[in-house]
Amino acid sequence: MRVLFCTSKLPGAVLIRAITWSDWSHVALIDGEDAIEATWPAVRVTPLAEIIAKHSAHCIVELACQDDAAVLAAARSQVGKPYDLTALLGLLVRRDWQEADCWFCSELVAWSFAQAGSPLFRPEALYRVTPQHLWMIAK
Repeated sequence: MRVLFCTSKLPGAVLIRAITWSDWSHVALIDGEDAIEATWPAVRVTPLAEIIAKHSAHCIVELACQDDAAVLAAARSQVGKPYDLTALLGLLVRRDWQEADCWFCSELVAWSFAQAGSPLFRPEALYRVTPQHLWMIAK
């Protein structure tokens, strides 16, 4: 499964990188020429080229899974659900990783893999998945 990692010099990206100890502030699942991403204001499908163009750095990596289509279907089922504005604060205070109807970008990616039967993390570790955690397991 192809996953896009990216970042920019915008204040929000800098804050996310600082809080998550990561070189990357955003991740998205690649589906052909599009990407499924959790970003303000909601989970959406965005042209891949558009996401890359608005970031100062990016990298595309492969994460192993049993069924790419199932990962993408899980992510697509969340399109329209709101972005999780409390995620960064939650990472600091170790909150439960997933609000019922809100998503942080890396939470959406990890949840989609788990829903597709290819969990990337132990269930007890899913309460605070960050872009850095996904980057560390990328091949």
